Amino acid sequence: MILIIEGMAMCLIMLMVCVAGTAQEGPVGLVTFYEEDVKRRVVELGLTTEEKIRKSTVISGILVLIPMLLLIPCMVYGINGASDFRQGFFQMLVIGMIYGLFDRFFIDWYWVGKTKAWIIPGTEDLMPYIPQKTLFAKWFGTLVIQPLFYALLAWIMTLFGK
Repeated sequence: MILIIEGMAMCLIMLMVCVAGTAQEGPVGLVTFYEEDVKRRVVELGLTTEEKIRKSTVISGILVLIPMLLLIPCMVYGINGASDFRQGFFQMLVIGMIYGLFDRFFIDWYWVGKTKAWIIPGTEDLMPYIPQKTLFAKWFGTLVIQPLFYALLAWIMTLFGK
């Protein structure tokens, strides 16, 4: 049960990043997550600048990666008391999968793909905002790369005796 709560906490963090990122400028505030053609168009339309996109990329990257890299291991080893590779890997994987599947289904499929909340006026001809190639890469990252990352992290934690 604790793993589900921790996974949901990670989902809440991701949701807060998305809400905060779009609070002032709407979806233009997080155009960093869009494809390059959309970014170019948004700059051409004068809705943002390349400098703002770069800054948003750094801030968003930090706000998304820090919880994944630090918070999940802290929950697993600090709160849950995982003591070996198997426990650490399994727990990080469960939390990470909840977080990853929330991103794929709620954020990508529903919120971006099925609502009008992420439509940037003047870019409608560039939809879908998440093309098949990108969608495949995101799913591959969630289902293959992420578990490998957590296996590596659990191995490193085991080496350091946690």
